[in-house]
Amino acid sequence: MSEKAKKTVLETGKRKTAIAKAVLRIGKGRVYVNDYPLETIVPEIARLKIEEPLLIAGERLKTVDLRVSVEGGGVMGQAEAARIAIARSLAGWTRSSELRKAYLAFDRVMLAGDHRTTEPKKFGGPGPRRRKQKSYR
Repeated sequence: MSEKAKKTVLETGKRKTAIAKAVLRIGKGRVYVNDYPLETIVPEIARLKIEEPLLIAGERLKTVDLRVSVEGGGVMGQAEAARIAIARSLAGWTRSSELRKAYLAFDRVMLAGDHRTTEPKKFGGPGPRRRKQKSYR
């Protein structure tokens, strides 16, 4: 195994139908989401959601580069999937129980993920709960 391969952490994060893959390598503290710098991500609320694990990590981020690729889902689902992937990769990279505890104290979902998924469709209607309408006239 090469020297460069040993210094890489690959993690995933899922939220609803969005899946994010984070690759963490030695670098200068740069963060890219789908090949865009984090500072250019809009809407702002999604960018702030992605930045949460980075702010908690603080100085540990200065020596690594993060590349996150996200697909599927909507804007906020993708932001939360990226957030989970980033938090997991930073926790795996540092192997710090202090950082893990900080993430868990702030929001358990950062490391554990969100287990909620869509309810399966049933017969007699277009979705899991809604039924076909009847008029009787």
